[in-house]
Amino acid sequence: MSVGTARPSRSVFVDSGAFYALSDPKDVNHVAARTIAARLTQERWRSFTTNFVVAETHALVLGRRGRAAAARVLDEIDTGTTRAIIRAEEADERRARAIIRQYADKDFSLTDAISLAVMARLGIGHAFAFDRHFAQYGIALLDAGTGA
Repeated sequence: MSVGTARPSRSVFVDSGAFYALSDPKDVNHVAARTIAARLTQERWRSFTTNFVVAETHALVLGRRGRAAAARVLDEIDTGTTRAIIRAEEADERRARAIIRQYADKDFSLTDAISLAVMARLGIGHAFAFDRHFAQYGIALLDAGTGA
């Protein structure tokens, strides 16, 4: 890509596992998460998440790393590159419950299913996640390599 030529932005959904990995240098996915995050910024991806994922991330960090780290991660989400925290709508919750019923062989959490419903509503086909549930549903996971 030449200087002055902007690639059209793509959209990506950021899951709690990615937020956690970015926040914890000891996490097994930390290096990959930092590489992916840098690529998202460089390639001008538009990042989205949900209020459910923010709550799940806070609870995850709180349980593993304590109150101060959990408060810091909320601040990092607020000031980071995630463009929008999408509020799950009632229709998203209904769709999420339908996803859980439809995929009885999968152990999607309600947060996972709401994420999938919101992604479908917004037309987001990529996820920054380390959670197999997105791939099981057919969502393209970003990796630390050169491809999506």
